[in-house]
Amino acid sequence: MKKYKTGLVLSGGGTRGFAHLGVIAALYDRGIKPDVISGVSAGAVVGAFIAGGKSPKEILEIFKKGWFFKYTKIHLPIDGLLKLDGLKEVIQKEISVENIEELEIPFFVGISNLNKGIIEYKNSGPLGDIVLASSSIPILFSPITIGRHSYVDGGLMDNIPIAPIKNDCKQIFVSNISPINPKVKMKNLVQIATRTFYMSVNANMREVRKHATVFIEPKGIDKFDILLRTHADELFELGYNSAKMAMTKALK
Repeated sequence: MKKYKTGLVLSGGGTRGFAHLGVIAALYDRGIKPDVISGVSAGAVVGAFIAGGKSPKEILEIFKKGWFFKYTKIHLPIDGLLKLDGLKEVIQKEISVENIEELEIPFFVGISNLNKGIIEYKNSGPLGDIVLASSSIPILFSPITIGRHSYVDGGLMDNIPIAPIKNDCKQIFVSNISPINPKVKMKNLVQIATRTFYMSVNANMREVRKHATVFIEPKGIDKFDILLRTHADELFELGYNSAKMAMTKALK
């Protein structure tokens, strides 16, 4: 007997996370709602809001206000080029609970422990700090200290975090917004850093596909820069249409 009917796995991918919202909206339109969610990085941010009871359209409007760059500050590059110091405040303002275990839907967040060199899947503890840690791409963003350890983006170790729920769900929907496709030009150091990071993040793809009931990877999403939020509506539509197509094929 499986613990949950439907699991949802949300990959990392920066501001491409708008596509996750479209994917989830398409699932909702089919009457499919997750009983458990697992996410890293952008997927952890989106997952936190969904698990907190917000609808995809509500979250889209919150994010479009500028949750990313509005709250990001350049600082001296001792441990990272940028600070995500406002993301935590947005989460605390928009989600009424302090701890992950208080959310409406069970929620796992993948974070990479820099001290131990391992991935950890948190389903309890301070929501803001843990989601912030999961979103902190190494080099670009400063590590987050939780307890005695420093943490960075969960995608560093597992960008599609199916592991904590793979054996507990009757069906699992996976949304991957960071496919590694050939890319000719990188315009700046930030793009090189993010490309280097994502080159290693999809190593467990065979395991993911084995356990996924429906695997959704929006075609052409790799053309969108992971740090720009100017294509929010376009990414939402891309995610929505890709999910509809994937479900039509898989759930005939």
